[in-house]
Amino acid sequence: MPTKSEPPRQTTIYDIAGEIGVSASTVSAVLNGNWKTRRISATTAERIRAVADRQGFALNQQARALRRQRSNLIGMIMPKYDNRYFSSIAEQFEQRARVRGLFPIITCTSRDPELELQAARTLLSYKVDCVIATGATNPDLISDICRAAGVRTYNLDLPGARAPSVISDNYGGALALTGRVLAACAAQTGRPEPLAFIGGRATDHNTMERLRAFRDAHAQAGIAAREEMILTTGYAAERAEQAVTQLAAALPDLPAGIFVNSTSALEGVMRWLRTHHPGMPIPHIGSFDWDPFAALIDPRILMARQDVETMLDLLFDLMADRRRDCARIEVPVRQIP
Repeated sequence: MPTKSEPPRQTTIYDIAGEIGVSASTVSAVLNGNWKTRRISATTAERIRAVADRQGFALNQQARALRRQRSNLIGMIMPKYDNRYFSSIAEQFEQRARVRGLFPIITCTSRDPELELQAARTLLSYKVDCVIATGATNPDLISDICRAAGVRTYNLDLPGARAPSVISDNYGGALALTGRVLAACAAQTGRPEPLAFIGGRATDHNTMERLRAFRDAHAQAGIAAREEMILTTGYAAERAEQAVTQLAAALPDLPAGIFVNSTSALEGVMRWLRTHHPGMPIPHIGSFDWDPFAALIDPRILMARQDVETMLDLLFDLMADRRRDCARIEVPVRQIP
């Protein structure tokens, strides 16, 4: 009777080491991405990868994680990719993770609380070393789930009470931006006038801090913010466009200035202005978020740029220290002319 053919033997790092004439630890360092710290030459690293690819070798990451009690996988839960701020966070997070020999896993949850929890549980099933909740709707619940699994969590963009957080100085950035827009409006009209506020969620920390600064900047200018002109309709462009429609219907004229709470909302505001006021000068606008293209549209658009580079550097410093306290670090916001 014919015998069953045995499956081919899997290639090991010892096979690769023997073919090239290097140690097994050298092969392991190259395939794990740590060869530069071992001062292994680029030529040797390339030869090892070529042999590994030819022989169909792949590291068994789960077995490796069990042996070392570390997977070198690092997870990030991201709300959106649709603006420069969050896309910059994703790109620079990946770069910093790879330089440190970590493999980043990023998942977008569209600001959906259920998707955030599902993402956290899935990341835990892959044995990630830690989870970064970026702009999460309920970061503390994510922290609780991860803590129960023995996995560290960190918060980025929106703070939580149960894990270290790195966020922008939303109050300071919004106070300066509102003051700049109020001054620009007063220089044009000859008198201080209240601004409109469009975008964001009234219940999230960042919007609350920006609104607090918005009201304080008005008070510093000697005028009161008008509550009926504060429309926290979310971050989507469509919602912002609807908010301007609501303002235009309620007021005899558009306000001289508008504080726009993200570049996504700015897209909706500009779409309304170009559709309903074509060829007319736009109001003075302060956008709490920066986009280089939007900055070129009109000199009346002033911007506050969140410092993604510093935020991520501080985040990785916290991770390296394995901090588990609930420290909150606020990073200054850059004002863009």
